[in-house]
Amino acid sequence: MPPSDPPDPPPKPRKLRNRILIGLSVLVVLLAGYTAWANLHVYTLTASIDIDAPPDKVWEVLVDRESYPDWNPFLVSSKGGLKEGGTITNLMRGADGTETEFTPTVLVVEPGKELRWIGKLSPGLLFDGEHSFRLIKRGSGTRLIQSEDFTGALVPPMQSWLDGDTLPQFKAMNKALKKRAEAGG
Repeated sequence: MPPSDPPDPPPKPRKLRNRILIGLSVLVVLLAGYTAWANLHVYTLTASIDIDAPPDKVWEVLVDRESYPDWNPFLVSSKGGLKEGGTITNLMRGADGTETEFTPTVLVVEPGKELRWIGKLSPGLLFDGEHSFRLIKRGSGTRLIQSEDFTGALVPPMQSWLDGDTLPQFKAMNKALKKRAEAGG
């Protein structure tokens, strides 16, 4: 039998530390690249409905947040002043009945036309959602377009959940808002 080669000596602590640092650096660069990519790729959910009521009436129902518990299956509570730059507190109910509180920043309050806010999962860049309600006059009625643009590192793996849980809740809210606005509020 030929003599076997002696085993490699264990790496010196300095070499081992350098290998670990290089591996961690590569991991950080990959995570940063993925996060940048995920934040540049917007995932949008949209649900629209035609309502047989003028935009001002639809707006009145939309911003009467004290009555949300009476009719809104999605945003079951909303508190705080609707002013641009302000923060509101919303309680959202998922399709499965779970409730989540979040505190978005109001971006646009244009009576009869648009309400928009942005919510961020701290510290940002992980899961951000810019939610909007746009009211478009159509004859004597209104087209309500509810949408949300999602960005962040957690969005790609959550897309099927957003489609299966959040989008149906957008549609449920739109239907309930339609019913309330057409009934006179």
